[in-house]
Formats: sequence, C-alpha cells, structure tokens
Amino acid sequence: MGHFVIVGILVILMTVLTYIGLDAVGLATKMHKVVASAQAIPIDQLWHWEVIVISFLFSLIVVPMAYSLVVFRQKKGEMLDGEHMEGNSNLEIAWTVLPLITVVVFAYLGAYSLGEVRRIDPDAMVVNVKAQQFTWTFEYPEYGFFSTELHLPVDRQVVLKMESADVIHSFWVPEFRLKQDVVPGRVTEYRVTPILEGRYKVRCAELCGTSHAYMESAVIVDSPEAYTTWVTEQIKIAAESQTPEGQGKLLATKNGCVGCHSIDGSPLTGPTWFGLFGSTVTLADGSTVTADEAFITESILDPNATIVEGFPSPSVMPPYALTDEEIANLIAYIKTLK
Repeated sequence: MGHFVIVGILVILMTVLTYIGLDAVGLATKMHKVVASAQAIPIDQLWHWEVIVISFLFSLIVVPMAYSLVVFRQKKGEMLDGEHMEGNSNLEIAWTVLPLITVVVFAYLGAYSLGEVRRIDPDAMVVNVKAQQFTWTFEYPEYGFFSTELHLPVDRQVVLKMESADVIHSFWVPEFRLKQDVVPGRVTEYRVTPILEGRYKVRCAELCGTSHAYMESAVIVDSPEAYTTWVTEQIKIAAESQTPEGQGKLLATKNGCVGCHSIDGSPLTGPTWFGLFGSTVTLADGSTVTADEAFITESILDPNATIVEGFPSPSVMPPYALTDEEIANLIAYIKTLK
C-alpha cells in the first residue's frame, strides 16, 4: 500500500511541474498571448483543461514506470522469479470507466465550445472574401466597395462568406483562434466577434502554391467611430473611381492582381506593374519586347505566350476572360504607376 501512496504523491507532483513547465513556454493557458475575439475565450478555456489532463496522463505513465525501474529493479545476486500476478479486476474496471467519463466530459466541453464559437448574431455584418493565388480580396456588399485590407468594427459579430477562385486556401488569424478552409466551388462561413482593437494579419494556412508563404493581408479592428470614418473614405474613393484608371484599379483589386503584381516595384510572384508600361522587358528566351498595349493584352489573355525572364515557366497566372473595356481600363491604371 505504501508504494501506491508514494506513486500517487509523485504523480500529483509531476502533474503540477509538467503544467508549470508548459505554462512557462506559453502552451498551458493560451495558444497565443493575444485574445482578440469573443470566440477565442471558450477555445482557450477548453485548451487549458486539455493541457491539465495531458499533464496528468503524462505523469501517470512516466512516474510509475520510473518508480518501478528504480524500486523494483533486480538487485545484484537476486535470481528468484518475480511475483506471479493473475490480474486485478478493480484496476481494470477503473482504467475503463475513468477514461470513459473523461471522454464524455470533454465531449460536452467541446460541444459547448463549438456552440459558443458558432453562435449566430442576427445583426452580424457580412463581408465577402475572395481567396486566390496569392491574395485576399474583401467586398463590403452593404456599401458596395472592395478592399485588400479587412477592416472590422470592435464588439460586433462579422460573417465572412468566403470563396476560392482556384485551389484550397485557409483563412487564419492567430489572435482570433479560428481557422476555416476556403474551397473552390463552395461558400464557407467564418463568424468572428472582435473584442480588441488593433492591427493583425490573416495568413493562408493551407499550402496553395509557390508563394503560399506571402499570402497575407492586414486585418484592422477599429473602434465604431474609426470604422465609420474608414467606410466613408472608401465609399468616396469608390465614387471617384469612375475614370478608366479608377475602374482599372478597382478591377485589379477585385480580381486579386495586386497579390502577384506589386504596384511599388517590390518583388512578388509576377512582374511588378510599377514603371512597366513603355519599358523594355527581357523575356525568358533572351529576347526583348516593349511593354505596350499589345504585350500587356496578350499577357492577360494568354500568360504563357511570353514568359518574362526570372519568372516560372509555365506561368502560374491563370488566363483571365476580360472584356476589351476591362483590359483597356487595366492598362490605363498600369500607365499611372510610375
């Protein structure tokens, strides 16, 4: 009986030490130090209790094993057989019933956490999200404009209705805890209630191609006043974008062009648009061509017709079925990028 008491005390001590160690490296109480959404709270609570049980189960295995190796090891000169055991019915019942109870309890806690995460607010704001290699685009249907940044008002539930234009992506903001796959041919929903103002970042958490690591966009949680100011500014910008250049910029944002073609000269998956029009472009075969209307139009309609030097062949850019007017607007916008 004394061995059981000693092992029990050691298991409790080891559980506490394991939990303290996990907490010291930031794994016990929270998966991320910032809690920026209401949905993160029940998720963190569930994780907290799971870590406690994991610490106990780890100790329940390691402590008896280590204790047995030390206390019941064969001494020098001992040649007798060990004590013969037929089994222990009480122990077998215990290690069947107790894990079953634990599983049922955590099934309830998991269902409760999922219910809190998926709780529907009838006044939730809707934002349409389009994912494609390698960019995110956000549409605000209530106001009629697009953005490459996701602005959300604090303390209001938002429903992101997400679609993919090509492959499977995954929408993940660590501070929100939630993660949702974005699947071609389907609309998936992501409900979140931001509770902490600040600037965060959405990442694609599903390997989606050569520039997967760079598929990021800013997520800004604003106060109600700041959000209203931003929306007013975006509505004004959208109203002023009726020129060909403005329509081209809107089209580039809506279709995610700026996710692969930078407008400031920085390197991305595709050639930069900054200073492109009228410049001399070196192709993969060593020849050169002037980036005029004909070259840009051909590159949009058939990306593999000419491959620019330093970029993959075949091109990772899909062909776009744009009208002549849309292409002319895009070219007009590219002309302004100098």
